[in-house]
Amino acid sequence: MKKLFLIVGMLGMLSGSAQQNVKSANADARQLKKAERREKINQLIKQEEEGALIFQKQSAFGFKFNTDAWSMFYEHGKYKTINKTNLWWLELGERKDRKEEKVPTLSASQGFLVISSYIYGKRNNFYYLKGGLGQQLLIGGKGNKNGVAVSAIYGGGFSAGLLKPYYIEIQNPSTNAREQIKYDVTNESLFLDPSIIIGKGGLTKGFNEIQFVPGAHARAALRFDYGRYNEVLSAMEVGINAEYYSKTMPILLLNKERKFFFNAYIALVFGKRK
Repeated sequence: MKKLFLIVGMLGMLSGSAQQNVKSANADARQLKKAERREKINQLIKQEEEGALIFQKQSAFGFKFNTDAWSMFYEHGKYKTINKTNLWWLELGERKDRKEEKVPTLSASQGFLVISSYIYGKRNNFYYLKGGLGQQLLIGGKGNKNGVAVSAIYGGGFSAGLLKPYYIEIQNPSTNAREQIKYDVTNESLFLDPSIIIGKGGLTKGFNEIQFVPGAHARAALRFDYGRYNEVLSAMEVGINAEYYSKTMPILLLNKERKFFFNAYIALVFGKRK
């Protein structure tokens, strides 16, 4: 009987010792993981103090001043390495023909003088919606928090061209009535006669007649991030953009219609990083 108690006691001691060893091993593993996390955080803090942009993702809005009009965009980035970020973006804008000129007009309506304007020979408003994928590559870090980070951005994607007929208001010489007309081969003489044009048509006129033209685009740019804090994205971007559509885009009469468009731009970008 004594031997039995002795054996049971020894087994209990061995079991307790084994459990203690397991607990000790688990504690050591947890401490090792904590130490590794601390080291990683310390490295990130050091890199950030040296001017590196450290984040998991970024979101930004921007406004572009293009050589052929304007656009605005939303951009989302996901951090891959210290030097590389994957991007996707959506952009909405308008493209104009470089030869467009506003013509001022003065007319009478219900006893009042009305000042207006129109673009002579304009056939369509050309809007576009673009979506793309690309990358942002860090060329030079800030050096310190007050420095400027320089990145190269490139990518491309789809482009949805949207053609809205451009309406003008005229005083029809045949009926002496005011009419809003768009260009058509049957009314070309009226559409191009400046002596009867009163001004441009209503703002919403033609939206129910928009034509969709599919295309593709590509862009390349340099971005200068001057934000004081790494969590804040404040940058200026200088770049070029190219677009190609499946058919010619008629914008201005008496001018060559094109499928390919190329422009340069300056953009102001604002956002945040996490």
